[in-house]
Amino acid sequence: MALTTQQLPIISPFEKHFWAWQGHKIQYTVMGTGRPLVLVHGFGACIEHWRKNIPVLAEAGYKVFAIDLLGFGGSDKAPINYTVDVWVELLKDFWTEHINEPAVFIGNSIGALLSLMVVTQYPEISAGGVLINAAGGLNHRPGELNPPLRVVMAAFGKFVSHPITGKFVFNRIRQKNQIRRSLYQVYRDKTAVTDELVEMLYQPSCDPGAQKVFASIITAPPGPTPAELLPKLERPLLIVWGTDDPWTPITGSKLYEQARENGKDIKIVPIPGAGHCPHDEVPNLVNPQIIEWLDLYK
Repeated sequence: MALTTQQLPIISPFEKHFWAWQGHKIQYTVMGTGRPLVLVHGFGACIEHWRKNIPVLAEAGYKVFAIDLLGFGGSDKAPINYTVDVWVELLKDFWTEHINEPAVFIGNSIGALLSLMVVTQYPEISAGGVLINAAGGLNHRPGELNPPLRVVMAAFGKFVSHPITGKFVFNRIRQKNQIRRSLYQVYRDKTAVTDELVEMLYQPSCDPGAQKVFASIITAPPGPTPAELLPKLERPLLIVWGTDDPWTPITGSKLYEQARENGKDIKIVPIPGAGHCPHDEVPNLVNPQIIEWLDLYK
């Protein structure tokens, strides 16, 4: 059947593999040889969001794994209650099955929070972490919102969880023009918001079960805060932060500055003029920083 103009082919530069985890299909890729790296995408993203990083990191002498978290990308849209703990368990089991030597976990946004959780809760499987514009939680905590917005967000949670109104909201949010509009908010270089990028975020939203995944995640608990995790840190961290990110402002890096002052091995690199996804927006600036830091610990 011919493709319509609503769904264009995505030419992936990666060989895809599938792994069965707790009865669910998980998609991943691997490239290169050397010390292992595990790349963990953010909310709504997928393996291809690392397409400008994986080949460069592999060429630099690392074995690069990237995984589609359950509910995203080419992985199953399982009808479960999603939490950060579910994904951390997935990453730990993936490491046990496919890596089994200390790895550096590299994440963006929610993927950065998950990477920090792995590094601090399971230091035996980790050699360190790279956190790119790290999220402070899967969702806002009630105390982080003013009272009127708290009421709005509670109502929105009920709206997206309803079997009828939830589908309506999801179908509006996942439209390509809406995806592009959201990306324009968080990519400072608008030329980086390509048709390919929009398509890669749109296609998984067409999968059966995607709307229920969205509703579950939007109403999920936020998980632990970086402030709660950092005192447990035993491994080195590289913190990369686009300075013009409106979603997770660079003021969030102050927690990591304080942890560094308290003796933690943390390097902080601001990326001027970049937004929420600097690894994709300005990979020419981010890739060298990651490689330089990784090479320190060879």
